[in-house]
Amino acid sequence: MPTCGIQLLWLFILAIPIACIAWTVTHEEVFREPREYCVGRSKTGKTLLERKFFYLFTCEYCFSHYVTIFFLIITSYHMLYADWRGYLISGFALVWIANIYMSLFGFLRMGIKVEKMEANIKEEQLNNEEHNKG
Repeated sequence: MPTCGIQLLWLFILAIPIACIAWTVTHEEVFREPREYCVGRSKTGKTLLERKFFYLFTCEYCFSHYVTIFFLIITSYHMLYADWRGYLISGFALVWIANIYMSLFGFLRMGIKVEKMEANIKEEQLNNEEHNKG
């Protein structure tokens, strides 16, 4: 069994692709149409099971659990214990770290959007001032 340091290193590394996949599916333009379909079905589904199933594809936190399960299967990563308990602990740890990554990314992305909007407003104001002078 790897040392705790190696397990922690793998925790922070494996959480990166989990966060990337979960964020991309639940937020990015490339998956907009399927996501909009899932949003609609999550609101109008006839059964509770149907609504919850489609909701899973619209929530990065929910979807990250399923991406994590996939990564646990393909990597056999486990923490602290070599049996099922290690998979359970690593699963929740990976989800937690991946969601921290996604929160940080969302925060940074929002800051970049705000800065871009402020720059566009200032540019428009300068253009208006130049136009009014001339």
